[in-house]
Amino acid sequence: MSPTPHLNELGEFLKARRAELSPRAVGLPDSSGPRRVAGLRREEVARLAAISTDYYTRLEQGRMPASAPVLSALAEALHLDDDQRRYLFGLAGKDTAKPRRRALQKVQPQLRRVLDDLTATPAVVMGRRMDVIAWNPLAAAMVTDFSAVPEKHRNYVRILFTDPAMRTLYADWRGVARTSVAQLRMEAAKYPDDPRLTALVGELSVQDADFRQWWAAHHVATLSVGMKVLHHPVVGELSLEWDTLTATTDPDQQLVVWTAEIGSPTDERLRLLASWTADTSRT
Repeated sequence: MSPTPHLNELGEFLKARRAELSPRAVGLPDSSGPRRVAGLRREEVARLAAISTDYYTRLEQGRMPASAPVLSALAEALHLDDDQRRYLFGLAGKDTAKPRRRALQKVQPQLRRVLDDLTATPAVVMGRRMDVIAWNPLAAAMVTDFSAVPEKHRNYVRILFTDPAMRTLYADWRGVARTSVAQLRMEAAKYPDDPRLTALVGELSVQDADFRQWWAAHHVATLSVGMKVLHHPVVGELSLEWDTLTATTDPDQQLVVWTAEIGSPTDERLRLLASWTADTSRT
């Protein structure tokens, strides 16, 4: 069977995951001699998954598909977390149909109303490919003026890597950017034939060595919850928790909100920024 792009992607993902594991980490004896490959050998993964080495080799080479039981066995053997397991099954479950032209995403009306009501809480709505499809004034004041970014470039990952201001805004820019690449990987599993996503990955891979390295590592993550520290040029340091709410009317639209404990220095600085934003909009 000749390799297909999706089977190749599955093979590369398996290869990247086994390279991260040591024999000791999976309960195998660690030989004293030098190892020619990083991490586990193919035959070790095959043994852990109770399949033949030849079968596993063909999977890594993108020469054959895998059944659900085999995928489950490999997920256990490679100690995949929930996100990585979903990604693996997503890769194996996609067909090779021609790309479908997707309608331009518009923010759901109820999410737009929520954004309008959140005057003291920064929030954005992310769509497919982590495109920023809506935001409130405080989010624009805190992160960047999204309206000044051309719509076709209004993508959170792209902004992180191409806007120099992001590297000083986020205290841990590398951690934030690396996580965003892992989240984009998950989007790629959902929409492997999306030409805009393919173009985005190609552009950033050429322009940025960090993106290229992190994308090749095949780490995956979902957009969920976390903590970020920002060095804002107007109000100073902001320590924010972020959370994600998925629209039931369109699972491809997610409301991301940044919050701080009431009465904390960050809460006071957010209110100051909201007041400054309101004053600016009236002038």
